Amino acid sequence: MNIGFDAKRAAQNRTGLGNYSRFVVRILSQQEPANGLHLYVPNRRRTRFLSEIPTLGSLHVHYPGKAAWRRMGSLWRVWGVATDLGRDGIDLYHGLSNELPLNIRQAGCRSVVTIHDLIFIHCPEYYHPIDRLIYNYKFSHACREADRVVAVSEYTKREVMRYYNVPEEKIDVVYQGCDPAFAAPIAQAALDDVRRRHALPPRFVLYVGSIERRKNLMLVAEAVATMAMRGRKKADIVPVVAVGRHTAYEDEIRAYLEKQGLAGTFSFRHGVTFADLPAFYRLASAFVYPSRIEGFGIPMLEAVTSGVPAIGCTGSCLEEAGGAGALYVDPDDAAAMADAIDAACNDEPLRQRMIAEGRTHAALFDDRKLAESLMATYRKALRKDV
Repeated sequence: MNIGFDAKRAAQNRTGLGNYSRFVVRILSQQEPANGLHLYVPNRRRTRFLSEIPTLGSLHVHYPGKAAWRRMGSLWRVWGVATDLGRDGIDLYHGLSNELPLNIRQAGCRSVVTIHDLIFIHCPEYYHPIDRLIYNYKFSHACREADRVVAVSEYTKREVMRYYNVPEEKIDVVYQGCDPAFAAPIAQAALDDVRRRHALPPRFVLYVGSIERRKNLMLVAEAVATMAMRGRKKADIVPVVAVGRHTAYEDEIRAYLEKQGLAGTFSFRHGVTFADLPAFYRLASAFVYPSRIEGFGIPMLEAVTSGVPAIGCTGSCLEEAGGAGALYVDPDDAAAMADAIDAACNDEPLRQRMIAEGRTHAALFDDRKLAESLMATYRKALRKDV
């Protein structure tokens, strides 16, 4: 089977959609090598992250051919690429990031689209109105035109059915796994080096992700303040280390902690490389992901894969990512978050149970199983009667 992929995000994005795109291409190239995998990249000069696909040498990478399309790579991606799919004998095209070419039916191949989330509909307050209109048009078009829809969680499947009236039988839930680096052993010398270079405390609660309002990191700051109000000495509170890009929301959290006299309980690390990230997880006493809404929540899976007790919030899909062994609290309940952090850091029997159940859950996201699930979806898309 010749399979084409929208590889813009795989080439250009470090987080989120880029990680998912590289994950799909990696597992299919490693687990299903008999297929021809074709990556369609709109800009030859923006391919920074393609090299992170270990099997890149065995893949077919395509760029806009004609000079006009090279000058308008974005337009080629949503229109001109259809001609190239026909030329290259593509049997199935997979839109990895919520969209398909507008004229995909002219390409002469079947199509699949992955929908990651519909947060822009569910929580419009986090998005600019123009962005919402664009997203809604692209996502709804892709769901309508695709032969199959992949949802990254049961939660996202329900959202697609609710907002776009896509029949349940047209949607397959295929989870994303995480990079093998999070399960791989890390030498003590390497852990010590990361701790030293990033000035990490002996014990800490880790957060990894965007530092934005939807991710709800303020809840963790409020939980720390709750611990202090309960009489916990500042020196006895396990500090929080948040990994992510600096934002105005970070400044709000800092200001809140300063006002509470708790600035030393929270620190932020910017520019952490992916190579160092697995060690951050391995060094943490616990992991916290207080997001209000996600499509899947890959950091929860990274945490339990790394053997770290994980805490998430209820309300979307984090239970699917973290499994039954993690702790979950209401996204507005600072007292419950304080209790969960305290337990995950200090209740040793609970910690060991969370770690063991987390690793059992992580085993469900095996590359082989996920590749087989994707291939099953592709075979359904190729059948005219499904």
